Parts: sequence; structure tokens; C-alpha cells
Amino acid sequence: MGINQALVYDPRYHTFDSWGSLMTEQYAAQQLGNPPPEKEWRDWAAGFNGIGLFVNEGTPDPYRFDYWQDWASALLDSINLPPVGSS
Repeated sequence: MGINQALVYDPRYHTFDSWGSLMTEQYAAQQLGNPPPEKEWRDWAAGFNGIGLFVNEGTPDPYRFDYWQDWASALLDSINLPPVGSS
């Protein structure tokens, strides 16, 4: 039995910097770069559209969200879905 690792960290109870740092570490091979200041989160978040996993899962457009937490929650929902047939 393998380890079930989260593909996207839950943004609740995180600052943008802490959540962004976790995601940068998780996807280091894709060279997202360190998260910018929070007010510039959308440009950094757009970098996820270049990662195949996220493109294939319909990554939410960060420019359609006012707050990074809402975008990150939508990203979490789009990626960390339960396997088909599990209840």
C-alpha cells in the first residue's frame, strides 16, 4: 500500500507565504519560484498552469478570484478529488 500524499495543501490556517512555500517545495522540479508578496499572488499562481498535472485537471484561473485562499481552495477541490467509486 502506497502513501497517499496530498497534491495540493489545504490553505486553511496558512498565510500565503507559508502555503506558497509548501507548494513551491512540493513542485520544486517545476521551478515555480518563491511566492511573491501576497498582493502579487495571481501572477505566481498562474505558474501552476504550466504544470502538466494541473493543466490536465482544469486548474482554476487565479485572475477570476479576489482572494488567494479562495483560489487555493478551488485548486484543492479540483485536484484532491476522491477516487471514482470511493464513498
